[in-house]
Order: sequence, then structure tokens, then C-alpha cells
Amino acid sequence: MAAKVHPNVAVPEPPCISAGIVSQQQDQDQPPVVLTVWRKSLLFNCHGFTVFDAKGNLAFRVDCYDASSSTTSRRPELVLMDVAGNPLLTIRRKRLCLSDNWIIYDGDGEGASTPLLSVRRHLRRGLRASKALAHVTPLSSSLPLPEEAYVVEGSYGRRACAVRDARGDAVAEVRRKESVGDDVFRLVAEPRLGAPLAMAIVIAIDEMFRGGSSLLRRTCSA
Repeated sequence: MAAKVHPNVAVPEPPCISAGIVSQQQDQDQPPVVLTVWRKSLLFNCHGFTVFDAKGNLAFRVDCYDASSSTTSRRPELVLMDVAGNPLLTIRRKRLCLSDNWIIYDGDGEGASTPLLSVRRHLRRGLRASKALAHVTPLSSSLPLPEEAYVVEGSYGRRACAVRDARGDAVAEVRRKESVGDDVFRLVAEPRLGAPLAMAIVIAIDEMFRGGSSLLRRTCSA
């Protein structure tokens, strides 16, 4: 299956997109980064994500070990790592919150780690239909992003959704990859958002939507 997702799965060279979060986003003239996301860990007895760059090299990983036999237990956080297992971003569920709200932190999320983004599930009001899935809010001035709210629109279940700015322009898109099923899809990230943050948003959305529950209800370990 791994060879079908990307032929270079055995090549463990970390690409340049895995080094540094903010520095990657400062060259706005670069073309979008296209990633292939596989909802599977390459480690035995793990669940998570394996992410490849456009050349088929490993880019990111999320490895989650089963903490119990239950697939519905809520898990507090996930860690997006580079190929070597170094934490890039921590996606942590906000406690004591009425809505499904996730905070994305720099690094391992410990100590003085900076909160970068908030991803909050859209709450439907009344009977009016809405394309919105979630709302993304920058929390740090260190990000080269306008201090405005972003919205995730579309259908994550159909692998057809986008993160859009106030003008409606997409800064990241999830696209279906034909002939390989729902567990493999493309992620296109614009330079102003960056590939790591785009993937972190996808992880938060993944936790929010799978038949109304999380795709991965397990404890994540870096």
C-alpha cells in the first residue's frame, strides 16, 4: 500500500519544508507546496499520519499508540513531527470549552511554547445551511499572517475543503486523490501559511469530523 501512496516511501531524507515553522513562510513568492497525506503510521501497532512531499520523500509524521481498546475516548493532544521524530507543532484540545476547540502550539507545546493558531469547530445556528466547518484564528504576532479570522469550508469527509482568508482566497486545500480511497489525499499549502501549519489544521479538522467523532481516538506520542 505504501508504494501506491508514494513510490519513494523507503527514502527517509527530510525535505526542506520540515525545518523551521515561521522561516518557511516568509518567502511569499514560492509556489504552493503539494503534499500527499496518508492516514496511517509507518510504525507497527500505531495509528496516525504519514506525509510525503511532491518528490515522494517523507515530510511529516504523527504516530499514535493505542492507550485502550476504546476508539471513542477523547485524546488531549497530537504532535506533528519531522522525519526524525522531532516535534514541530503540538495540536492540543482546549479544556473546559463548550465548542470543539484546538490550539496549535510551536514545538512540543511544553513550557513557554507559543500558541500559534486556534481551530474552532463551526457551530450551526438555526436551520440556515453553512459551508463552514471550522474557524481558524492567528494567536501569535510572529506568524506572517494577517490578524484576521480564516474559515474552513467544504466537506472534509469528501476530501474537498479549503482554508480561506477574509477575501475568500484559499491558503490551504484538501483534495481527493483518485483511486486510493479516503485515507489518502492531497494537501496544497500556500507559502503564507506554510506546510506544517496547514497539516496541523488538517489534524485538528480530522479530530472534529468523522461521522461526528474523531478519526483517531488514541493517545499520541512523539
